[in-house]
Amino acid sequence: MSSPSRYPVPAAIHRIEEEISHSRFITTIARAETVDAAVAFVDQMRREFDDATHNCWAYVVGPPGDTGRVGMSDDGEPHGTAGRPMLAMLLHSGVGDVAAVVTRYYGGTKLGTGGLVRAYSGGVQKALAAMPRGEHVESTTMQITVSYAAVSAMQQIFPAFEVDIVSQTYEADVTYRVRLPGARAAGLRAAVLDATRGQAGITPSSTPGSTPGSS
Repeated sequence: MSSPSRYPVPAAIHRIEEEISHSRFITTIARAETVDAAVAFVDQMRREFDDATHNCWAYVVGPPGDTGRVGMSDDGEPHGTAGRPMLAMLLHSGVGDVAAVVTRYYGGTKLGTGGLVRAYSGGVQKALAAMPRGEHVESTTMQITVSYAAVSAMQQIFPAFEVDIVSQTYEADVTYRVRLPGARAAGLRAAVLDATRGQAGITPSSTPGSTPGSS
């Protein structure tokens, strides 16, 4: 189950193509962690398919279903027949940080309002179903200092909390700089203090980040 700090995202740019009533529809989906990234992706698709009849698009930046940072465009198709159904599909996909562009090369046969809605939403639906997925994880860094006697305990504890060791320094004590999902930080702190009988030095980072994952 996804949460605002951890949710599925596109792992790579993914594309499908289909022909509907002689029109060629090309759907391309990509990860977009910011509005600027979504806009840049749309511009990239426009340049790639600059001879297309339409390049309709939609994006959702943030957790799945979050409407705080969304955008859409019919790009000349009848109002409400492309961008809005594409956005609706993205919002209900369970995927976050996602942008989609559906490129159409008109084939001479009009699809009608309902046909256009089905074509644009259907392209996004098919692309989402087939795309490789990764995971957005809000991460945090911590510095942990323990005695040499506690090293074996840390080796047992860190994997349980999805800890990535960024660096480790061996001096009078052992100091680790680690990165882990922000939601696991409190549990790691408690486990380290318990294992060292409160003797560990733990300094949290003030700057959270985002780490990509895969699934």
